[in-house]
Amino acid sequence: MAGRRGGRLRRRRPVIAAVTLLVAASAVCFPALSAAASGAYRESNAYKTTNGRWHQLVLPLPDRINAIHGAVLPTGKVLLIAGSGNDTEQFAAGTFKTLIWDPAKGTGSDAFTLVNTPTDVFCGGHSFLANGDLLVAGGTQAYEKLPGTFANAGGAMTVKNESVDDQPFTLAKGAVFTGPNGRRYRSRAAVRVEPASKIHGRRLASRTEVFVDAVAKGAASVVPGFAQYRVAGLGQARARTVYGVADSITLGKQEYQGTRYSYLFNPYLERYERVGDLTQPRWYPTLVPLSSGDVLAVSGLDGGGKILNGQNEVYVPGAKKWFDRPALNRYFPTYPWLTSTADGGHLFYSGSNSGYGSDTAGRTPGVWDLRHNTFAPIAGLRDPKETETSATVLVPPLREATAGQPASFTAMILGGGGVGSSERSTARTDLVDLTAAHPRYTPGPDLPRPTRYPNAVVLPDDTVLVTGGSTGYRGNGASDNHDAEIYHPTTKTFTSADAPGVGRDYHSGALLLPSGQVLTFGGNSLFSDQKDRIPARFQQTLEVYSPPYLYQGGTRPSLGTAGPTAVQRGTTAFFPDPAGAGVVNARLLTPGTATHVTNVEQRSVALGVTHVPGGVTLSFPREAGLVPSGQYLVFVTDARGVPSVGRWITVR
Repeated sequence: MAGRRGGRLRRRRPVIAAVTLLVAASAVCFPALSAAASGAYRESNAYKTTNGRWHQLVLPLPDRINAIHGAVLPTGKVLLIAGSGNDTEQFAAGTFKTLIWDPAKGTGSDAFTLVNTPTDVFCGGHSFLANGDLLVAGGTQAYEKLPGTFANAGGAMTVKNESVDDQPFTLAKGAVFTGPNGRRYRSRAAVRVEPASKIHGRRLASRTEVFVDAVAKGAASVVPGFAQYRVAGLGQARARTVYGVADSITLGKQEYQGTRYSYLFNPYLERYERVGDLTQPRWYPTLVPLSSGDVLAVSGLDGGGKILNGQNEVYVPGAKKWFDRPALNRYFPTYPWLTSTADGGHLFYSGSNSGYGSDTAGRTPGVWDLRHNTFAPIAGLRDPKETETSATVLVPPLREATAGQPASFTAMILGGGGVGSSERSTARTDLVDLTAAHPRYTPGPDLPRPTRYPNAVVLPDDTVLVTGGSTGYRGNGASDNHDAEIYHPTTKTFTSADAPGVGRDYHSGALLLPSGQVLTFGGNSLFSDQKDRIPARFQQTLEVYSPPYLYQGGTRPSLGTAGPTAVQRGTTAFFPDPAGAGVVNARLLTPGTATHVTNVEQRSVALGVTHVPGGVTLSFPREAGLVPSGQYLVFVTDARGVPSVGRWITVR
């Protein structure tokens, strides 16, 4: 399939100093900005009980990073990953950063820890495993290069092996390919070469991509069309069956290139552990947790800078390895929004994505049957050509069918824009009920303005915070939206929330904290002025939103400190209720993993609540697709809609 990249132009950003208007934060409710700084009314309780309140966090200077990926760890700490942080100088220097923030310690010097980051996981993918480890895979092998900025011709080389009797082997970084013109080219990375396969009696050569650079500078090494290349040092037998082919070797633009590196981040030891490499290099992939406990890797740019043509693979935790899944070949644009449906055998694709690939193929929303690799399109989506940089969220709460209530599994797509650097954007939100026999998008309420890059976060009171984004591509024309709204599923309406002080667009994210607050991070505008003349800096300021429910006064409900720390799906568990029958609802929320407005793991699942002497009995759903095994936060709410602090629990 001929892919077309989305036309992104990225520019290196200098460091920006964080705003310093805030004092240290507490573990549960952070203090707000002063009345002098933001107006007396915004500091009044009348305002905050309706709109909530934002405030900014002060990071010590050495700990400020270009946060691009984020995850809430089962320790309650927040993992923020920059890698090279979209900074070519950091990439060239091998300076890759990961930061851990402990909200319980506020903003003191001991609240932040920089973690050794082995390779550039910038623009990789991530997903939690059942044991709480965070799987991080892919990243950046090379940044894009524009014509005139380099002297050696280069291009994507496809390494083929036609032998079915060969054993897998690795071509080392710097492997030499010789073209028909006698010119030599060196590979930028090591690649694993698999033997050919036989399908229905037909031999199918294996293929893997790697980028190569001409050994000699200048136009003499340019190969304008398709050619075959010999690979040096293979030995006589392999030299007959292993070779390279390239569509061209040019001095034209070079795309970003993905890596195969894969790691587990241990939240308890707070370090990366390298595991088996991806079968395909991936840059901008989505990692989707499956009901089996495995993780599916989908899409991305490969080692030659081409979008993968449907080559998907699965990580098996027990083996700590990735396995190619040719039976699941399906093409998607990069960072597609995919999530497991309640039955566990299907993935829902909302149409949301973050950017590279064909402007037509792979953009239709639908339900992917993993058992048969079939795809059922979902109709009805308005502004269907403006799904890039849109957000998708599962509308809370998801619910298993019970004697008293039907099942509930509804998704919402919000905002988005045209492919690549298009300035088109939409205020559209649409809803789809995935329990229907024939799911179809129906209109939801419009956002206040057309918005690319909105972040949507499920709150424990069954509402959704929508914040940030910009009307234009990457905030062009000073178009960042300093907006925040709260979506109410029961009325299908938005209400206004306190406006954030920081504009966030590309490379931004948002996460629910165990306190019930929301953390926002990142933001990577191209320009800082309305005329698009002054380059912008990467937004390093963090902001925390305290929703209205944290300003209602009185005592928050609680599950106490007793009760189980692990439960089985389909069972019940007793928890004490220190507030004395104060619990009305209970929700099971996943810790978030967010990047590029993509958070496929975020969901809130309704738990049954039965009041018994001394506490409550909570009933957990039995469907693995609805509640995959893993680490969750349990929130309970009282009659006012005020939630508890989230309590960690393992669901098996």
